[in-house]
Amino acid sequence: MTNAKHQPLRIAVFASGEGTDLQAIIDACKDGRIDGRVVLVISNNRNAGALERGRTVGAKAVHWSETRAGSAQRFETELRYILRDAQPELIVLAGYMKLVPQAIVKEYEGRMLNVHPALLPKFGGKGYYGMRVHEAVLEAGETESGATVHFVDAEYDHGVTFMQESVPVQPDDTPESLRARVLELEHRLLPAAMARFIELRRAGKDPYQEAMNATPTIGRD
Repeated sequence: MTNAKHQPLRIAVFASGEGTDLQAIIDACKDGRIDGRVVLVISNNRNAGALERGRTVGAKAVHWSETRAGSAQRFETELRYILRDAQPELIVLAGYMKLVPQAIVKEYEGRMLNVHPALLPKFGGKGYYGMRVHEAVLEAGETESGATVHFVDAEYDHGVTFMQESVPVQPDDTPESLRARVLELEHRLLPAAMARFIELRRAGKDPYQEAMNATPTIGRD
């Protein structure tokens, strides 16, 4: 009988859009870079491509939002049931544009990661999402940008950094060209961070505590 601790890690992914970060996760699970499998995809957008990407690998795909729920309380309550039914060992916010209810963040503390398309703590927080991030980076005259994978807490883009990597900002960059470069980085960094999370767990270590105790290093793409 296979020891349970060697079973692929159960992963839930929250995504609001097309799901290219989710696809990077799926691909990394398939080729063995991530010792895990996506069992649940949740989106606040009924038309999100991420939902179909989840279905293609046999994950439960759920459209659930506060608007659909009709109230914040019902949204939170049902979301808790959905997650407990799926029993994820790791939750990843991969282009999810909503704030996860604080009670759920607390329940999954240390087991919930978010990827953000900038070098946090710069250009993070409420209002910094999508193309707005890259526009702000260029307007500020930054010479580099990048991506950050961090643990989720009660605030947007605020939790402890787990992994971070930078890319140069080119003199002729537009928000679109910078976004493309950062997105390519995200597709590598997020699976790498997830693999590291699993590696630490397999070694009997707490990834959150390891991140708390570490001095984040910024790599250059």
